[in-house]
Amino acid sequence: MNHENPFAGQGPVLLDIGGSHGALVVSMPSSAEGLEVEVRPAGTTAAATAGHHPHVAVVARPGPGGPVHTLVYPDLVEGDYELVPLPGNEVVMTAHVTGGEVASVVWPGG
Repeated sequence: MNHENPFAGQGPVLLDIGGSHGALVVSMPSSAEGLEVEVRPAGTTAAATAGHHPHVAVVARPGPGGPVHTLVYPDLVEGDYELVPLPGNEVVMTAHVTGGEVASVVWPGG
């Protein structure tokens, strides 16, 4: 039986960083809640690369001043990445991830 957890992803996130692995946090507008966004190495397309690109949904997480809407990619190899809202293939922004660090960017219009 498949039971969905409606609270999954709404709390703290464990980041797996160190060495050549970093994390990416994207601040999002509240209107984007629920939007799924794929992250992929810059210069690639979903069709051009075999396999699956990670994607996460925008969720509201508790913050000191109230809910904060974010995308969190907890384990990315150092490099440049493109963010693509799903469904679709349009790159909305790029971000750089450095190993051992948490990169933080703001979504356009966010």
